[in-house]
Amino acid sequence: MSRSARFHPWHSARAAAAGFTLVEALVALVVLSIGMLGIAALYIEGLRASRTALVRTDAVNLAADMADRIRANRDGGADYEGPAATAPNPNCMAGGAGCEPAEMAAHDLRVWLDQIASSLPAGTGTVEWDDPDPNDESAVYTVTVRWTEAEQGALNYTLRVET
Repeated sequence: MSRSARFHPWHSARAAAAGFTLVEALVALVVLSIGMLGIAALYIEGLRASRTALVRTDAVNLAADMADRIRANRDGGADYEGPAATAPNPNCMAGGAGCEPAEMAAHDLRVWLDQIASSLPAGTGTVEWDDPDPNDESAVYTVTVRWTEAEQGALNYTLRVET
């Protein structure tokens, strides 16, 4: 064999690049894997933020629900601050015909606290009543909804209601 056949220029270049495409493929695979892990982390964070927003929306809606109940039963007054009924009062359901304002307030509290317990993680609620002027029919209620979120701990939402 002649010397020119053994050392052909294209033959030596091909031999030098024989394993290069495998390295390129492995590097591309590593880069793609890191990108996919980043996308998965963003997706999980989005789900977590969505869950937090849903729970906070429920808390706001529950506080507004109690505000509406208070406005509908203005004669309940300080009874909204008192103890809740042990069970929902059938006389106070469906319009509340035959239900005294104090009974309606206790019923409203029971139904509201049950909704909070079923909608929010470790959820509780309180209503505080303040009558700044006993001669006036207006009063101020402070409705507070409390719950616990896994990463943020105990949270609360407070709504001030003036009637």
